[in-house]
Amino acid sequence: MMQVDFMSDNEDDASRREFLTGVTSLVAGMMVTHAAAAEEGAVTPLPAPKKTMTTVLVTGANRGLGLHFTRQYAKRGYRIIATCRKPEQAAELNATAAANPNILVERLDVVEHTSIDRLARRYQNMPIDILLNNAGIGGGIENQLFGHMDYEVFYEVMAVNAIGPMKICEAFREHVKTSKLRKMITVSSSQGSIASVTMPMLYWYRSSKSAVNMLMTNLALQVKRRGIIVGLVTPGATATDFIAKEFRKRIKNIREPEVAVADMIRNIDRFTLDNTGTFFNHDGAIIPW
Repeated sequence: MMQVDFMSDNEDDASRREFLTGVTSLVAGMMVTHAAAAEEGAVTPLPAPKKTMTTVLVTGANRGLGLHFTRQYAKRGYRIIATCRKPEQAAELNATAAANPNILVERLDVVEHTSIDRLARRYQNMPIDILLNNAGIGGGIENQLFGHMDYEVFYEVMAVNAIGPMKICEAFREHVKTSKLRKMITVSSSQGSIASVTMPMLYWYRSSKSAVNMLMTNLALQVKRRGIIVGLVTPGATATDFIAKEFRKRIKNIREPEVAVADMIRNIDRFTLDNTGTFFNHDGAIIPW
């Protein structure tokens, strides 16, 4: 094998020492960086729960649909792992959890993959019956106007609405596999249905929902043989912070979030291996792709 000498014959010992010192410093720096990363990623898993309960993990649980998912599943007597980016600011969620010991509030940012992996390791001994990808962003209408597109916002919307759910499904696949219900559910939108598009708007948001629909359709085919069910649901137009208050009055038949969540839970109950990969509208109808 040919050996490459990085130093020419006419370079003196001082140059060689300088070169080797630089290499040594670089390697040492890399080792420190890796050690710090390993320490940061160290997680002590929680012990296996003593009580067997149906368990749901909800992303974006601090407000809107996620908060109502948490409350309604808790009323069923389920254990809820309620996640959000800033738990210390989630007043309503914390108040709900304080009144129910089966609600566990955890920090999770769906665009930080190390955050997802850490939470998966923390709960590695707990089966998760329903993995519920609820967190999502709209991107702002003003950032999606043709001629004035904000492409940085596009990256952000895709990271939250499409890549995040896929990463969460991948990180928690074993938790779901070892559960009884074995469901991976994503809250999508009819705006992601290509067949339903009749006017140009919400380029970034629509594209992100089309993307997550395709990702979950692929995933449904991938994990069906393992007994894992994948489903997509939509709340319909709902009166949450997702829709600005000034626009809510313009929307006919806008729904209250507790009603929308009750409908989605009913549809989540309907998912089986026979209809895995289906996209249910709030009324139970199948939404075309």
